[in-house]
Formats: sequence, C-alpha cells, structure tokens
Amino acid sequence: MAVAVLAAGCIGGSNGSSGSNLEEKTLIVFHAGSLSVPFQQLEKEFSDYAEKNLGVKVTFQDEASGSVKAVRKVTDLGKKADIVAVADYTLIPQLMVPNYTDFYVLFATNEIVIAFTNESKYADEIDSDNWYEILARPGVTFGFSDPNQDPCGYRSVMVMKLADLYYGKPAFETLVEKNTNIYANGTHIYVPKEIQLKTNKVVIRPKETDLTGLVESGSLDYFFIYKSVAEQHNLRYITLPDEINLRDFGRADFYGQVSITLGSTGKTIKAKPIVYGVTVPKDAPNRELAIEFLKFLLGENGQRVFRENHQDFLNPPVAFGNVPEEIKALVKVEG
Repeated sequence: MAVAVLAAGCIGGSNGSSGSNLEEKTLIVFHAGSLSVPFQQLEKEFSDYAEKNLGVKVTFQDEASGSVKAVRKVTDLGKKADIVAVADYTLIPQLMVPNYTDFYVLFATNEIVIAFTNESKYADEIDSDNWYEILARPGVTFGFSDPNQDPCGYRSVMVMKLADLYYGKPAFETLVEKNTNIYANGTHIYVPKEIQLKTNKVVIRPKETDLTGLVESGSLDYFFIYKSVAEQHNLRYITLPDEINLRDFGRADFYGQVSITLGSTGKTIKAKPIVYGVTVPKDAPNRELAIEFLKFLLGENGQRVFRENHQDFLNPPVAFGNVPEEIKALVKVEG
C-alpha cells in the first residue's frame, strides 16, 4: 500500500499546494548525537521534497543518543525505528545483523579533536604536542562521553591510549586511570559496566553533544569531540596527530594496536578509522518511506548537507548485505 502511495505521488507530481489532502506519515529516526545538526537540516529538506515529489506529508520523531544506546533501543528495548544511524558502523553488524536488519551503509567520516573556548584554562598554550600535559595540570577539567553508550566516548579513551604509543608517555594512566575506574592491560582497555569517577577532574556524559554546553558555559575546560561538532558550534579546537585522531585510513594498522571491551555490551572493539553507518530495520513501521529518506541521505542532497555542516561524506557510500534495489545506484556494494 505504501509503495503504491509513493508511486502515485511520484507519477502524479503533486506540487504540495493541497498539503491538507496529503497522506501523513511519521518517520522514527534513532541517530548518534554528532549527527543532530546535519540530520535536522536533512529532515526538514526531505519533508519539503516528499510533499512536492512523493505526495506524502512527512514528520519526524527524531531521537539523538549515544550510538550504542540508539542500537540497544531496537535490540534490547524492542522499540521500532525507521532509520538507525550510528557514529560507528560496526555496531550494526555486531548488534543488529541478522536479527534486526540485513543491510547497512557506510556513509560519512570524522576525526577526534579537543575542543575548548577562550575561557578554558591555558587556552593559549595548548597545542597538538602538549595537550595531554595541559589536561593533566591541576585545576584543569576535561570531559568525554560515556564509552558504554557512545562511540565518541570509547574513541576518546582509545585516543588517549594511542597517545601512549605515539608520544611514549603514560597519557592514558595520567588522564584516565587516575581519574576513573576505566583501566588498561597493555593496549587493551576495559570499561566497567558502572563507570566511577575518582576525582572531579573528569566529566562524563551520555553523549558527546551533552558536553558542548558545559564547555560553552565555562564550567568545563576541554572535551574530546568530533571535529564536525566543534565546527558546528564554533568552538576552538586543536587537531591531533593522524597517528591518534582516528581519521586516517592509511593508519588503520597503527590504530588497530588498541582495543576496548565495553561493560555495557560485553563486546570488544578494535580502534579503527571513524566511519558512520546507517540502516533501515526489518520491521521499520514505514519501510518504503524510510528507503526514500535513505536515498535522499546518500544522494547529492545528503552530501551537500554534510558538506555544509563540516563533515566528510564517503564517495561513494559503501553498502553491505541485502542492499535494497532502490539505493544500489548510489552506493558501492561490498560482500
């Protein structure tokens, strides 16, 4: 029925002038916090597109969270979603395939930076070489998101362990182990199910964007965040060396020396270049419309929106599994 409605909308070429007569549908979107800004823009543009071209009035039930939490809403809590978009694509094959979805698409990249404001302590001293010494100074506070819920959190922790290898200094012990109950055995990190803070130096929040306001208000000096989010919020930031920022596909082997086991899932994740993933669950309430949204995301409109919001888009996106026919022309199908 929904396919017929969409097809009729396309063939009929509704111009949206009689919007009150259009069928109304709601798309449920669970996505990573770091996708909030581009997805808000994308959803607004898709609503306009769908009304004019598909003959459907689309509203969105949009839920931002840490990516692990976004996936677990579907797998553990039994919630229905039309789109699940995560900051670490590997969560989809690890936790959703084959029971909850049978395909996924890799579509965007990012890198970890350290963001701050002019009010942050030692803001004019910090750089790509001394950041771990600045963060360790008395009175300096810093934050990262919850590794058990959010890829930016476990990536931030892995960046600090990679810093050990790159600088030859005990950055992880100084910044993480002394201030939390997260610990490492060699290059393998363990995150307890219940994270405890040993000092007031570190602040941990459920998702990375929860920390943005704390830094903007001056109550937190620094936080580990994706470059795109720092840009979107006009924050100052330092970039980190390619050996540790998880941006460089050519350094995947170096990143892969570090791994992390999460208490929330029991899964072990190896450090790797940052790649975002998206899927439409098998039981999506509005699957056909969700596929139309996915086409919009993966096509020229989505690429433009991500460019405008300072986030790199894979060209072409890469798809795995039982890839829907409707998107095959927009992706490179692997496996």
